[in-house]
Amino acid sequence: MASSAKVESNGEDEALEDEEVEHFDDFTIASTWERFISEIEAVCRQWMADGPNNLLKKGSTQLEISTNLYKVKSDLKCDNKNYSMEYYFGNSNHGKVVDWELSLHEIQLCFGVQEFLVIAPQSISGVILDSPEASKLLSAVAIALTNCSSFWPAFVPVHDPSRKAYIGIQNMGTTFTRRFEADRVGTQVPIKLMHLEGLYELFVSKFAYSSADIPTNFFKVHFTMKLTFRILLSDDDDIRRADADTIESVQENAIGTHGKVQWDDDCPWTEWYSLEDPVKGFELIASWSEKMVESSLEMAELENSSPHEAKKWILFPILSPNITDNTIGNRVGFSSQLYLLIDALDMSFQAQFMEDFVSVENPGSDNLKSSTVVPPPTVIDRVLKELFHEGKKSPYFAKGEHRNSQAIKAAPVDSLFAQFCLHVLWFGNCNIRAIATLWVEFVREVRWCWEEVQPLPRIPVSSSIDLSTCLINQKLQMAKGVGIVWRSWIQGCISSANFSIIINGRPLDKIIPSRGISWLYASRGSINLLRSFRIVLGARILNLLVMRMMVQFPRTFPLCRCLVKILMGNLTDSMRRGSAGIVGNMMLLNSYQSMHAPFTQDVPLMTEDMHEERLQAVEAFGDSFDFSAQLEKDILSSDMSAFKAANPDGVFEDFIRWHSPGDWEEDSGPEDEDLPHGSATETSKNNWPPRGHLSKRMSEHGNLWRQLWNDAPALPVSEQKSLLDPNREGEKILHYLETLRPHQLLEQMVCTAFNAAADTLSQTSYGGLKLMKTKMEQLYCTMASVLKFLQGNRLSAESEVIDDLRRLCVVFEHVEKLMALAASLYRKLSQAPRLSEMIFKDYYDFYLPRMGTGSSGSKFGTEFNKKQLVRNHERGVISSMFTPPTASQSWRKVLSMGNLFNGHEPILREIVFSLRDRVNGNHYADSTPTAREEEIDTHRMYINGTSNDLRVALSVTSCD
Repeated sequence: MASSAKVESNGEDEALEDEEVEHFDDFTIASTWERFISEIEAVCRQWMADGPNNLLKKGSTQLEISTNLYKVKSDLKCDNKNYSMEYYFGNSNHGKVVDWELSLHEIQLCFGVQEFLVIAPQSISGVILDSPEASKLLSAVAIALTNCSSFWPAFVPVHDPSRKAYIGIQNMGTTFTRRFEADRVGTQVPIKLMHLEGLYELFVSKFAYSSADIPTNFFKVHFTMKLTFRILLSDDDDIRRADADTIESVQENAIGTHGKVQWDDDCPWTEWYSLEDPVKGFELIASWSEKMVESSLEMAELENSSPHEAKKWILFPILSPNITDNTIGNRVGFSSQLYLLIDALDMSFQAQFMEDFVSVENPGSDNLKSSTVVPPPTVIDRVLKELFHEGKKSPYFAKGEHRNSQAIKAAPVDSLFAQFCLHVLWFGNCNIRAIATLWVEFVREVRWCWEEVQPLPRIPVSSSIDLSTCLINQKLQMAKGVGIVWRSWIQGCISSANFSIIINGRPLDKIIPSRGISWLYASRGSINLLRSFRIVLGARILNLLVMRMMVQFPRTFPLCRCLVKILMGNLTDSMRRGSAGIVGNMMLLNSYQSMHAPFTQDVPLMTEDMHEERLQAVEAFGDSFDFSAQLEKDILSSDMSAFKAANPDGVFEDFIRWHSPGDWEEDSGPEDEDLPHGSATETSKNNWPPRGHLSKRMSEHGNLWRQLWNDAPALPVSEQKSLLDPNREGEKILHYLETLRPHQLLEQMVCTAFNAAADTLSQTSYGGLKLMKTKMEQLYCTMASVLKFLQGNRLSAESEVIDDLRRLCVVFEHVEKLMALAASLYRKLSQAPRLSEMIFKDYYDFYLPRMGTGSSGSKFGTEFNKKQLVRNHERGVISSMFTPPTASQSWRKVLSMGNLFNGHEPILREIVFSLRDRVNGNHYADSTPTAREEEIDTHRMYINGTSNDLRVALSVTSCD
């Protein structure tokens, strides 16, 4: 029993001891430094236990540094000093670090490591200036890593931050230890160290027994090199600009302009603005494969080698910082002006007419004081001249509009109103008062063209109005159409009378369209009848022409009286009037005469609002009156009157044969059965009279067509009442333009400005980049979805649509920047389309997360650093960009480094020297069988420098 009780008591004591051990405080860890080591060890053990894959899943604790490189961070404290320990790792830990890997961290590149620790003080400088403290801190990390059995190298930043100096250590097992050191010389680099031969001797001196052994002994040193060349393609340096100024100074005095060619001179947007080149230049990285070097003489030979001998070329574009900077002050292009146009739309509800904004005394003038900049009259005259008097079609729009632009109700980009909207964007600062001033002058110019019977420019001649465009463009189309009708009426009065009046050597019908009808009225005494002619002019036409001249211009009364005497003295009667020519071989039914086709009136032009008015009238009157049917009756009756005038002996059946051949059925006789189809008409002269009959529809009793025929008088077009009153319709159009509400005008201007700006960008040549093409199509779809709210006159003040339009400006800005980049790359790399496409794709992927965000000025967390491998067949294109420097550039700059590329010195030279040795058979040997065949870098030196800067990083492996 005693023994059993003893056993039980012993069990309880052991449990108590275990419980006490749990809460046991190890007083052997007495100093703060030892507690600091323990804390480092705990953090490292946690990171080792998690592993890279689990650390990547902890999104809140890891930060991506570059491609395939991440870091986690932990804060530490010792002796009232705060430290930060960072662990850099990748999601793949196997393989050897490639020296010239593009995404390497500077420590990876300097010392050839993969994953590593960096421990630094939490201070402004981030470095340790005290050497004993740095050594002590590095020792603490080394002890902690040894306790964890970790082979991670650890680094501590030391000295001044500008030196980028580090010290480090790595435990490589029980035998080896690797120590690291890096430092930089920022000024007064020794001349010897500017050349490969001197750098080679610097490396060899780290392991040679004495300096005397260097030239006499041959060391098998592994060598690899990377050179970086830079070419700036626009405004590259002051020297180039100074040379250009010197050369062109004489020309500048002669012509008054510098004549400098911009990179985007052939881009369609240069008519409105010039962009800074988004591609400032390129950096070319030429890297040599690793080779064995045994003497400094070989290094001297390598210094004379050309970059064309390099194994690999890598191209990196130097992009303008403005391409990713969306702050308001850096906005350029159409997007910057569209922002201002949206602001003008927001203010357009403050007045009822555009003239109210022209005067600063209107009720809303207090809000306009900050934006009342209106260009002087000379600028207004220049803009109007470009719009109305030049009328040139831009060569960039030969390809036509973008296929998706039809989804937006706006004026075509090369039309008069679209060009007005584009001019408005750059007129003053696109404020509402400047817009109103230019609009008033624009309408006055339209009225002048109408009154002087001058055709409106930039509007194509068409027999119909494009109802898919905005209403203002429809009105301008109709104004040109009715102007053509009026000019045709005047010319018809002359041409149908078949006379020719010569004024100062030019026919009258040629002078009226080019000089204006008022010029004719003011030309009393200059009319001379130079040849005999036969005048066939109806009294009604003559009276209308003379009455219009006398009413509008009373001072031309003597001229009118003179014209009456001249014309009336030559009047004769004729039966056939208004013939446009014979209709093939067709003959009339009741007389052996050829059938004549008459001149007919065009179908009346109607804009969208006119169609709506007619529909509203139909709804108001119901079935009591069919407006569409009445219009068809008027047109049909006009055609019948014209046909009767051109064919005095014609009958109703003749009109049907000409106007509606389907309602005339031919009778085939026995002699025509063998004729081929269609021969009856052609041989109708030989088989007169034509045989046939009306269709059943036209033969019915009380047929409307026959009734109209019976009632239609025989009048040619020139004597008929016009289906469209040109005077009345023209005045209605001008009244609409003059009384248009400001917000209605601005709504149409916003739609047209967006569409015209997008169409202008779409004309850019960018090499057919698929991503850019897709982005443009997406832009049109986005514009169509946003701008549709402006097409129904449903916009009101303080509407949410204004905010949507401002967001649309942001989207437009992103696309505009991408288009500029695509155009610049295409112009520079047109002979290397693959490179152009890959660089654009890399930047597109980099820029894509930013699209759709506001222009708040926020920047990316990382800079664009994607590089592209240059293939062998593309090297010639890249080499051609590095043009040899001029003589003045060569003597101004002292070349102190070798490896020139077309006369250009590298801006950066990076070299890696390494000395390797096998572990087996030397003092580095270990008893571990797996280590006997391993080859390690006993010494490694990374050199990064230029002629004015030198950075050296050395790692040495020793056996402890």
